[in-house]
Amino acid sequence: MVAATGAGWVDAVVGGGGLLLLPTMLLSSGLPLPTILGTNKLTAIAGTTSAAITYARRTPIDWPVAGPAAGLAVVFAGAGALVAGSVPPSAYRPVILGVLAAVALFLTFRPSMGLTGDPAKRTTTRMAVMIALGGGVIAFYDGAIGPGTGTFLVLGFTAIIGADFLRGSAMAKLINVGTNFGALVVFGLLGHVNWTLGAILACCNIVGAQFGARMALKRGAGFVRIVLLVVVLALVARLSWDQWHS
Repeated sequence: MVAATGAGWVDAVVGGGGLLLLPTMLLSSGLPLPTILGTNKLTAIAGTTSAAITYARRTPIDWPVAGPAAGLAVVFAGAGALVAGSVPPSAYRPVILGVLAAVALFLTFRPSMGLTGDPAKRTTTRMAVMIALGGGVIAFYDGAIGPGTGTFLVLGFTAIIGADFLRGSAMAKLINVGTNFGALVVFGLLGHVNWTLGAILACCNIVGAQFGARMALKRGAGFVRIVLLVVVLALVARLSWDQWHS
């Protein structure tokens, strides 16, 4: 329950709450991996929906991008959930690790990135790329594996269409709702959701998500950037440990 609350806070600010919740469930729940992934989706959809509503009320949303991407994400996350557990970590871990290491360096040496928006980047081509990337590639990853999805979405919205980190985080929540819903439907149909545990953790996740969303809105893009860098470094450390000790 503590991990679910913390995961809700991290997810609401910048994504990456799976870093807290999934390892905790693996160590303490005794459930098989597909059930852990499915139960995590039930938990996460509660928090991300709560955070998305809070953000949407107080932050301008780029609906021509976020709307189609969220709809597409339902389908691709569901497809990812169908192969969850069958993709060996060795197949994806080095690639994701390399991308995250590059992102960490970029954020470190470009301290002004994402603090303000860059409307010039919002071209038709870049919008289409972001829809395909967020609603397709990243959504499939979320359904199949999961951790770091929100982080990738925030970075995508910032780097590709020029949103600041706060708006990028707000739009990432909408896509996350789509990915969690699509994956949850598939996991539920396959019987890979512990509904009782998921409901309890979902309540905790909502509490954390509300604290996180309100804190991000209050403190702005600079705060989101700091949390983003911390989460990216944590992802790099976690994946590096898994890679070298597998």
